[in-house]
Amino acid sequence: MQYTAEVENMCPIAQGVNHGPAPIPEEGKWVKSKEISDISGLTHGIGWCAPQQGTCKLTLNVKNGIIEEALIETIGCSGMTHSAAMASEILPGKTILEALNTDLVCDAINTAMRELFLQIVYGRTQTAFSENGLPVGSGLEDLGKGMRSMVGTMYGSKAKGPRYLEMTEGYVTHVALDENNEIIGYEFINLGKVMDAVKKGTDANQAIKEATGTYGRYDEAASYVDPREK
Repeated sequence: MQYTAEVENMCPIAQGVNHGPAPIPEEGKWVKSKEISDISGLTHGIGWCAPQQGTCKLTLNVKNGIIEEALIETIGCSGMTHSAAMASEILPGKTILEALNTDLVCDAINTAMRELFLQIVYGRTQTAFSENGLPVGSGLEDLGKGMRSMVGTMYGSKAKGPRYLEMTEGYVTHVALDENNEIIGYEFINLGKVMDAVKKGTDANQAIKEATGTYGRYDEAASYVDPREK
């Protein structure tokens, strides 16, 4: 350790008060974190790239400072999906400090990691007051049974109005309009259910039929529109 002459010439004075760090809530416990290994929790964070062309939702489950599972969801940029693939291999097994200082390929994912790091080390996780936190694998619960991200894709223009393209329920095939041409419902295909059925041997057309549903006053419509064609 090097000291300047000014510090070298100072007389020593005892440092009396030292209570340590303030405790933070972690998985149902109050923890005075001094080392990375003191940190645990499951939480989500959002990141974006410099041109704000795409965004990432990152979910991490951290146990004793180690990332045990990571869920990377991206939208808005085709290259981000490949970056997410690499991040899914990079993140598990790293400490959160290592992950913070590792290039996760895409700036949106890097930014999400930064936001999560802040939440986790400040005790602002989703599991801050959940005893023992959540088991590894809980990150997948955000995706549901079909293990597909919940995506909302809508388009609207002043000239032609709104188009519902993708809802939580699935891929929108038709929107239902009343006599005033206002949307009152929609028909959708749950693509996760389609693929599950096809993998089990169901004919594709039958699988689509079984995974098709409606929302709202779909049956009362005056007309129906394919949002991708009309």
